[in-house]
Amino acid sequence: MTDARTVAWTGGVNSLGFAKSPADTRVVAAMSGGVDSSVVAAMLKAEGYDVIGITLQLYDHGAAIEKKGACCAGQDIHDARNVADQIGIPHYVLDYESRFREQVMEDFADTYLAGSTPIPCIRCNQTVKFSDLLRTAKELGADCLATGHYIRRTDGEDGPELHRAADASRDQSYFLFATTREQLDYIRFPLGGLPKTEVRELADRFNLPVAAKPDSQDICFVPEGSYAKVVEKLRPGSGRGGEIVHLDGRVLGNHEGVIHYTIGQRRGLNVAVGEPLFVVKIDAPHRRVIVGPREALMTSGLLLEELNWLGAGTLEAAADAGAAVLVRVRSTRPPVPGRLGWQGDIPVIWFDQPEEGVARGQAAVLYDPDGTTRILGGGFILKPIPADERVVAA
Repeated sequence: MTDARTVAWTGGVNSLGFAKSPADTRVVAAMSGGVDSSVVAAMLKAEGYDVIGITLQLYDHGAAIEKKGACCAGQDIHDARNVADQIGIPHYVLDYESRFREQVMEDFADTYLAGSTPIPCIRCNQTVKFSDLLRTAKELGADCLATGHYIRRTDGEDGPELHRAADASRDQSYFLFATTREQLDYIRFPLGGLPKTEVRELADRFNLPVAAKPDSQDICFVPEGSYAKVVEKLRPGSGRGGEIVHLDGRVLGNHEGVIHYTIGQRRGLNVAVGEPLFVVKIDAPHRRVIVGPREALMTSGLLLEELNWLGAGTLEAAADAGAAVLVRVRSTRPPVPGRLGWQGDIPVIWFDQPEEGVARGQAAVLYDPDGTTRILGGGFILKPIPADERVVAA
């Protein structure tokens, strides 16, 4: 390699932001066995850093070994170990299976049963990866933890800031909004400024054994994307059926369990009334799936819980001032304009224009509306506010 990532250190601040040589900087590289995290470890090793690779075993090894394209189990642990051997760094596998089940899988099942839509990848980053693994890295005397996420960390006037990735098609900010200021002090994201195509090229140039490995697509512990099967396995008997009810009170049919439905769903309802129907609400306690016309999906705002604020100043000051923000309510949607505020003592976002299909349990991620790539934070959607229930923000 002859590019900037392998040029010898000549003094000053190194590529990870430390005022010392790479050789004197210990880095724990989180290695999932995929291309991205493998390239991070190889890049840092090539720059001369003291790199330690750590792979987490997060769920049942025996069941996972038959599932390709998922991280942190089976073949992926084997791949991470091979990469570490190839680039010449120590590598450790840590068994976090019980912690992962408790903090991520159990939460996933309970959130679905409550009628909400969970995002287990965010919970995993919050608990296992950026809490437990970070603590382990510190215990190993590492100066920082490096991951293969596509997101950028920059040093701002008031400390580190979180920014969207340079490659918009790979940006993972929706899943990393809960990264705290304290965690940002310690974590580094070496791929945040690179396009995916260049990362693949680097994998080839480093001759990594995973260079041609496809990216993971599914949630790691959900085989073939069947959420309902996982919930039923974790919570036997949770698939009990109930009624499909129109907003006007008509019972239109029956279903085989609320865990099979999400807000905004149109396909698979198996009811016909002469007009397109969508899931607009899930009444989990009464096992009812509420359906209605598309306009019933429109919301004027949303209440937030567990809000992590990364913007300038305090959340209180921003909400009191009705600060303008851009809001993303689904990972696949572009952010839309809105404003912060309060409903009582609960943070609220008011959309400038009604937004469709906001689901309880999903994330609402906040971005700077002034043309920068800065992430202002975000939280989990506690309650959507229907378009016809808008009140004046306090």
